[in-house]
Amino acid sequence: TTRLDVNRVVRDKLGTRKASFAPPEVTREITGHEIGGVTVFGLPADLPVWVDAAVMGRDRIVLGGGSRSWKVIAPSSILRTLPNVEVVEGLANPAPPRDPE
Repeated sequence: TTRLDVNRVVRDKLGTRKASFAPPEVTREITGHEIGGVTVFGLPADLPVWVDAAVMGRDRIVLGGGSRSWKVIAPSSILRTLPNVEVVEGLANPAPPRDPE
């Protein structure tokens, strides 16, 4: 029900005028993970991880990448145990209503 605010919050945090998603090769190089399997677990310790503040208010969250067998259900507090996690207010905003067509 929310969307990442790439045009405002992410650009501001990156300190850039423009932001876009990395191609698979760059994602693999930076994270060590394959597209479809990128997850917060096992990321390089120096890679910043931004979490929308609303996520931290949830009792349970689903983490993982790829298939259902790779998912973990955990309390949101698990994110605070990972290196370089920053909770960001307004990182995601409510998505506009979908056209009922």
